[in-house]
Amino acid sequence: MKRSMTAVLAALLLLLPTAASASPRVTWIGAWATSPTTVPASDTTTFENQTLRQIVHLSVGGSTVRVRLSNEFGTQPLVVGEAHVARRAGTGAAVERGTDRRLTFGGRTSATLPPGTPLLSDPVALPVAADSDLVISIHLPRRTPATTVHAFPFQDGYLAAGNVTGQTDITPTAVLGKWHFLTGVSVTGKRGATVVAFGDSITDGAETTRGANRRWPDVLARRFQDDPRLRHLGVVNEGIAGNRLLHDPNPPAGHPAEGYAAYFGQAALRRFDRDVLAQPGVGHVVVLLGVNDLGHPGTSAPESEKVTAQDIIGAHRQLIARARAQGLRIYGGTITPFRDDTFGFYSPENEAARQEINRWIRTSGEHDAVIDFDRATRDPDQPDRLLPAYDSGDHLHPNDAGMAVMAAAVPLRLFR
Repeated sequence: MKRSMTAVLAALLLLLPTAASASPRVTWIGAWATSPTTVPASDTTTFENQTLRQIVHLSVGGSTVRVRLSNEFGTQPLVVGEAHVARRAGTGAAVERGTDRRLTFGGRTSATLPPGTPLLSDPVALPVAADSDLVISIHLPRRTPATTVHAFPFQDGYLAAGNVTGQTDITPTAVLGKWHFLTGVSVTGKRGATVVAFGDSITDGAETTRGANRRWPDVLARRFQDDPRLRHLGVVNEGIAGNRLLHDPNPPAGHPAEGYAAYFGQAALRRFDRDVLAQPGVGHVVVLLGVNDLGHPGTSAPESEKVTAQDIIGAHRQLIARARAQGLRIYGGTITPFRDDTFGFYSPENEAARQEINRWIRTSGEHDAVIDFDRATRDPDQPDRLLPAYDSGDHLHPNDAGMAVMAAAVPLRLFR
């Protein structure tokens, strides 16, 4: 009996794949992402029997693509009649011939997303290059309020009548100023990792040239592609204009911010798990947050939400702990200067708090490394101001040149 059992086990072992014959491990890398928000009551945008053709810019290339959709802020099911993905042709709404692929979801060509949920497509074979545009076309056959958005993409998309998801070119009926129901694109590679840029409007790309992909995370991704040792890294931008570490949007009653504050998104402490930890292949996160925590109370948020430097430092410590618990490396970005900003953020008290926070980021050793965005963008003669050459004009947001020096301030050695 013992000999018979030994023979059976030996036969079973012969059926198992060897290391040489086993299928290679597939690595999913984040190539593009954005963080969704809800909409204010004044945003009544609704789609019905229309196609959304949305443009995204890939930070890394791969051989296979999958797309993440979201109904996370919807109050009714989101019905996707059909969805396609393709490489972009030129700068308009057309796609490159021969690259169109129909997306499926669990093998089906249509999908229904319950309220509050995301949806990941099946993988589709489509070779894509780093630093290139991808087109995602979504047909919404039923009346669909646009409840899940990213409000400030600095990238145009297109709207067309009916289901034209599979057409090479379309006749737009409108230009889309937001990303709708779309939150991620990942690709496969033999190896790779994702770097998450986690921040506010400065990370989101506010005041950069529309459609030019000159946000500092875009420029950092191109730096990775210029280094053969780093071409396997993807960069995803999880910045939201107006985002705070500690508070959700809360505009005072009757304030104009009631018309836009919902776009500022959930507090970073709340969204960290979704926007950072849940990213495919995530290995690194760069955090640049805190200026809105200082500036919003008394402008677009109640004075009662005023925070101290120590409150902001405590929030950063929580992000550090949560990143480390998942094996991520986390880098602290110093808050850039904003004296004389046009939003009313600046005060001597807020400047003192900024300096205290930056001093802690630089000297505490609590992050895995420091990225000194402040030093890169400030005016050496007036260090509480942006250098004029890097100022978009509102004295808070860097322009394209400022974004480039921010990306240059990120030490590539951190990712090798």
